[in-house]
Amino acid sequence: MKFSSNLALSAVVLNSLFSSSMGFTAPTPTFLSTSSSMKTNTALNMAVSRKDKYSITLLPGDGIGPEITEATKVVLESLCKRCNFELELKEALIGGCAIDEKNDPFPDESLEQCRGSDSILLACIGGYKWDSNPRELRPETGLLKMRKELGLFANLRPAKVLNQLVSASTLKPEVVEGVDIMCVRELTGDVYFGTPKGIDTDEDGNRVGYNNMIYHDYEIERIAKVAGDVASKRGGKLCSVDKANVLDVSQLWREIVTDIITKDFPEVELSHMYVDNAAMQLIRYPKQFDVMVTGNIFGDILSDEASMLVGSLGMLPSASLGESGPGVFEPCHGSAPDIAGEDKANPLAMILSAAMMLRYDLDRPDEALLLEDAVEAALEKNLRTADIKEDGDGCKLVGCKEMGEAVAELVSTIDMSSEITV
Repeated sequence: MKFSSNLALSAVVLNSLFSSSMGFTAPTPTFLSTSSSMKTNTALNMAVSRKDKYSITLLPGDGIGPEITEATKVVLESLCKRCNFELELKEALIGGCAIDEKNDPFPDESLEQCRGSDSILLACIGGYKWDSNPRELRPETGLLKMRKELGLFANLRPAKVLNQLVSASTLKPEVVEGVDIMCVRELTGDVYFGTPKGIDTDEDGNRVGYNNMIYHDYEIERIAKVAGDVASKRGGKLCSVDKANVLDVSQLWREIVTDIITKDFPEVELSHMYVDNAAMQLIRYPKQFDVMVTGNIFGDILSDEASMLVGSLGMLPSASLGESGPGVFEPCHGSAPDIAGEDKANPLAMILSAAMMLRYDLDRPDEALLLEDAVEAALEKNLRTADIKEDGDGCKLVGCKEMGEAVAELVSTIDMSSEITV
């Protein structure tokens, strides 16, 4: 693979700066050649065709994970009974529980089970218990390994403000009412995966840490195609977020996103925004956004910011998808070890993640919409878990188990809609 003189020069300058200013020579970045398989046309494809029986790997994980998994299983059982299909659910280890049992945050047997499944439903990982572990024995390392091994390069995180929860947001109702944003985040490149990286010591004994923000053209191309596909099926607006006024890698990002959307999705209205401005605009006027696409580290931050427009991470699902094979569907919230085992967790984000699994992996959009409608119906009945309960709101405080049972009951009784949205 050939590289431009600017890229080669950047590596030389990097070493020069380290050598002259800190007496430390950083390793030269290595760039892996691109196989032809990485240059394929990428859009949103189902993991499997619609069928009567599916194999699903459940990853309950840590903290509140087992509780919200059990609540979601009750809902899925009700859904299968009503809609006459089967989900074969089989659990596997990931995160802290995997470290405790297998001394590995994502054991090979879990990986192989995931690869052989039609889809994967993950709860949450992590906790204080493992925070001081070496990097290779931290729960988050297992999550990164799973994404890399399964080729999960596209993360979709919707941030939709439900009418019943407008007052739960910390922003004014007139700012958040009607907000419906889809954040498309590239998941397997950028500074989280770029090499070289590490912590070393210079000749004067000073410690120095370094990472590399790197994107290949094909990585940008495929996430741009996913974002264009999503935008074309929603409101037709796409905002690409970068830092092209400062970063060379963002200049490449902007150039390729513009080229892909212009050629492949001419019906989509494309705009560009610097990441610092995007962070401000999400708070100032979030309704201007329909679909946002950005790199790994910017997306990590902005999608969390967008999620708080809704009022609670406990309401937000996500999907991590690859070019083929099963996707991983998980709530956006963490493992909340401080309330684990107390029946205080909100299972709705995991239930909504199961809805995304039905829509994006299993080719069952009507069933996905039924789950989403059941969640809204539960909120309409004034049921609230602690994270979305407000003083004086007149709503009933319920636990994780009761909320799951309420949604399951509604799944079996409410009318089914056939409206499909992305």
